[in-house]
Amino acid sequence: MSQSLESVLALQGEARLEALVRLADDLTQAADAGEMPPVSAMVEALLDVIESGEGPSKLRMAAGEALGRLGDPRILGPEHPDYWVRVELDMGTVEVGRFPVTISEWQSWIGEGGYEKDEHWSEEALAWRDSAKRLWPELAARDSVRHLVIRNQPVVGVSWHEARAYAERHGGRLLTFGERMQVARGDEKRPYPWGAPFGSGNANTREEVLGKPCAVGLFRSDCTQDGIYDLAGNVAEWTADRVDDACVVHPGSWEQPSMASWAKARELESARTRGADLGFRIARDVED
Repeated sequence: MSQSLESVLALQGEARLEALVRLADDLTQAADAGEMPPVSAMVEALLDVIESGEGPSKLRMAAGEALGRLGDPRILGPEHPDYWVRVELDMGTVEVGRFPVTISEWQSWIGEGGYEKDEHWSEEALAWRDSAKRLWPELAARDSVRHLVIRNQPVVGVSWHEARAYAERHGGRLLTFGERMQVARGDEKRPYPWGAPFGSGNANTREEVLGKPCAVGLFRSDCTQDGIYDLAGNVAEWTADRVDDACVVHPGSWEQPSMASWAKARELESARTRGADLGFRIARDVED
């Protein structure tokens, strides 16, 4: 290793962040080579970077990716109580995923046979699944999309049918558009989770010029008071709503300008659509 973690942490500002990312990359390469370097202190240092909200977006994104490779302890499955945030809505009480569904969660679902468990797929979805030329695992194996397959980033390239099957497997569902809008706006009717104006550096949108999704929760302002992240940017999200044969999407993402981040923004997409900026989050109803 070119530097010790202690010497890196003694640096200041961007120099500290750049050196931290380089050191994390060294640790990752050592692990890939079969060595077993201690990573707990590095993971803690990278978490501190994310939670501080300091530093340029591109360096922070690199730190988030390094954390994803080393093991991000924030990434939990739907079976964990801390995965969910309870929210009181006009429509009733729901629990909402703190983050969009991540690559880590999605790959676990695939590994446990999510595509094969017919009971979690609707009749329409089964017809789509059984006629699809390529499913997500095959598409994600291509070198051209490797940068999109990092364990603590939101999963993208998922159709509405796949998203609903995942939610069903975990006793959940997609949020309706109205529910999602109320979660993002809160009682104050905010246009964005942090309020107004849109400003800069608050969400992963086209203006940040990152060119891809980032680790969930990296943009600390893109968070409600309840602790639900990435509602304005990072990835667009499927909702439960349909208009005729189309499905409603909230379009705010890394690929879209800030206008798409408004809580009321919506677009219509075919249930078969896949996109490099299109993911989802799940919710579940709370029994009284």
